[in-house]
Amino acid sequence: MREQITVLTENLSQAIVGKDEAIRLVLVALLSGGHALLEDVPGVGKTLLAKSLARSINGKFQRVQCTPDLLPTDITGANIWNPSQREFEFMAGPAFANVLLADEINRATPRTQSALLEVMEEKQVTIDGQTRSVPHPFFVIATQNPIEYQGTFPLPEAQMDRFTLSLKLGYPTEGEELQMLQRHLNLTPAEDLQPCISLEDVAALQQEVRQFKIEELTQRYIVDLVRGTRDHEDITLGVSPRGAVALQRAAQAWAFLGERDYVNPADVKAVAPQVLAHRIIPRSGKQAGAIIRQLLDSAPVPGAGGTL
Repeated sequence: MREQITVLTENLSQAIVGKDEAIRLVLVALLSGGHALLEDVPGVGKTLLAKSLARSINGKFQRVQCTPDLLPTDITGANIWNPSQREFEFMAGPAFANVLLADEINRATPRTQSALLEVMEEKQVTIDGQTRSVPHPFFVIATQNPIEYQGTFPLPEAQMDRFTLSLKLGYPTEGEELQMLQRHLNLTPAEDLQPCISLEDVAALQQEVRQFKIEELTQRYIVDLVRGTRDHEDITLGVSPRGAVALQRAAQAWAFLGERDYVNPADVKAVAPQVLAHRIIPRSGKQAGAIIRQLLDSAPVPGAGGTL
């Protein structure tokens, strides 16, 4: 199955120039059965990455441009009266996709943001008392601009906790930007991508990652990191138990992508900043990322001269 990961990564690299680590982190979120939050300025390739991933796995792609007047039913769908049939007919919303891009999610009101809570966690929506499952696999990529806050609504902690990890794409280097211009000269990379693996392959890979071996010593390291956020003097709200599970699954996916047969503490440490930083509330004037890095530097790592 791992050769499929190589093929998928190479396919995405045809459209996304110079973002190998970002591609790997997004695949970590996908294979761990979670979701990804991309926090970056406009125009760095967030939409392109989501669309390219959907094409590569031959999945249905839907995009929602979040605005203050967006309603929850604009995401989940609604029952609409059909006069000719004299009955209500369900009209599926964008949530019924394999890859859902919620663009500028922080421009939607908290009420609309909450429409994603159930579907991100349970892979289903409940409308008028009836539960409907969304396609499998189901993967949400949400974006938000970390600089422009006018007309935005901060994501509540419960919503942030649904994202397996948060990452930034960043600007390309000079050489990467030149290469990007050359690729866009006569074609649009995402539209020319061909599927390289199937949705069934993705589901099988997710199942394989879930069964990836992780020893108790490494799990104790995860617990130590998570509990450390709850007692840290610079943090008002630490990582939840859901965050601990997300860190374990992300470490399993990272190790799987690294072509190893088990998870070690180095895998946990590699993904911890992206998995934990958006889950904490730092005290005024403190940076979440800096706190997590400090915690990683101070926590003893099993097998690296420290014991738990």
